[in-house]
Amino acid sequence: MKKINLNTWATSVLLVFFSVTSCKDLDEEPLSFVAPEQFYSSPSQVEASFAASMNRLWSIWEGYSFNGLGYFTHDDQVSGYSNGNLVIGNNYASDLWDRHYAAIRNLNTAIAAIKKGSLNGSTSPEEIDALLAEAKFLRGFNYFMLVRMFGELPLLTDKSPDPISSPIGRSVIADVYQLIVDDFTEAADNLPAIRPASQQGRPTSGAAKGLLAKAYLTMATAPLNDVSNYEKAADVAWQVIQEGNYSLVQDINKVFSLETKYGPEIMWSFNSNYQDQYTNPQIFRPGFLGGWSNYRAEREWEEKYPASLRKDAYVLTVVDGVHYSQWPEQAPFIKKFMYDKPEDYNSYVSVMNFPIIRYADILLIYAEAANMASGGPTTEAVNAINQVIDRGNGYIDNPLHPRLTTDMSKEDFDDSVIEERNLELCFELGDRWFDLVRKRILKEKSVQSIQQNFSEADYLFPIPDKEIQINPLITQNPGYTT
Repeated sequence: MKKINLNTWATSVLLVFFSVTSCKDLDEEPLSFVAPEQFYSSPSQVEASFAASMNRLWSIWEGYSFNGLGYFTHDDQVSGYSNGNLVIGNNYASDLWDRHYAAIRNLNTAIAAIKKGSLNGSTSPEEIDALLAEAKFLRGFNYFMLVRMFGELPLLTDKSPDPISSPIGRSVIADVYQLIVDDFTEAADNLPAIRPASQQGRPTSGAAKGLLAKAYLTMATAPLNDVSNYEKAADVAWQVIQEGNYSLVQDINKVFSLETKYGPEIMWSFNSNYQDQYTNPQIFRPGFLGGWSNYRAEREWEEKYPASLRKDAYVLTVVDGVHYSQWPEQAPFIKKFMYDKPEDYNSYVSVMNFPIIRYADILLIYAEAANMASGGPTTEAVNAINQVIDRGNGYIDNPLHPRLTTDMSKEDFDDSVIEERNLELCFELGDRWFDLVRKRILKEKSVQSIQQNFSEADYLFPIPDKEIQINPLITQNPGYTT
């Protein structure tokens, strides 16, 4: 593992901002006695801390690139690699815990330095506000991922004492979400609505609103079940829709193409380029296509997916007229991430981006939240979800997957929205898993063969053993031993 000199990184951070790294690590702090408020004295140095925080979560084989996807194979969609079977043992996903808290440490240090005036005199107040907003956006994202996986968390902020000398316990989930809401709200108020080409891939106010709406939607469901948040989720998602800065890619076959990886539908993602690549694309392909067959779609799930242009674009089931039942693996594969150039694939290179929030998700968040807040499907909610359905059907009527109407009951419409999320957002950043968890339908929707392994404890991952061993204030989640 080689280290990157922090000063060198800072001079080129805009070129490779938020990119994956090829087995590289970035020092969180300068290896000297320079105080953070003295080190973070320029925007480029602050931006370097943002890149470092994302580097914790996304590198060619680590974080959410290869290993991270495996932590969500206990849903009903993804098969392979980690053998998702609803048997979740101690220290499961502890690597993600470590990476998120390392990222939070980077961000808290930068936030504290900026608040102490490290940029005063060299940077305009507007730029300082934007940098703080970006740091808050990233911190909110890290906590949003953590709280949905682990529940109550040690809540470390830029104001927290050193956790080594002053250990703290786990904050209740509502308090964690309050920080998330505050961070995303500040980001939404101070980030630019549109980024220039030189800053493509960096978060915008629309991305902050999108994640804020998603946080509100999650707060409206389990475990908080505060239904007042449905209206908040609908309001914020509607703002994104009305602003018009994002839209659906009309051709379903181009949603995940290289030409659209920075828009108009992708709002924020883990970004890759030829200097900092995604995991080798062979992980998604079957062996007879030269792949490694690491990740596949669950056969039981694929059989329920209605035939459509979207299914053909997102799931690989037939090659040269041969159905997957005749392939050596006898399983469908994930086509969403097979859109690299042939020459890149043959060179074991991928520059695909991995989406975190996209406009289709906003439409579905709005449809779900507006329906639940209004006691039934509104015209606007129906129009929102039908945009996604129409695109998936190639803008023709599909009896196997018809459009929704305002005549549906609140419950039936809600079920249909969750199913549409299942079809549209399949294989993305834990979306299906988090939907199964917040709607408390994991047992109902899990693959039949593993339902006997379900327990209520599965709705949370275990707190890593080492956290409990070094901090007596940290407790374990129900259903796990230490």
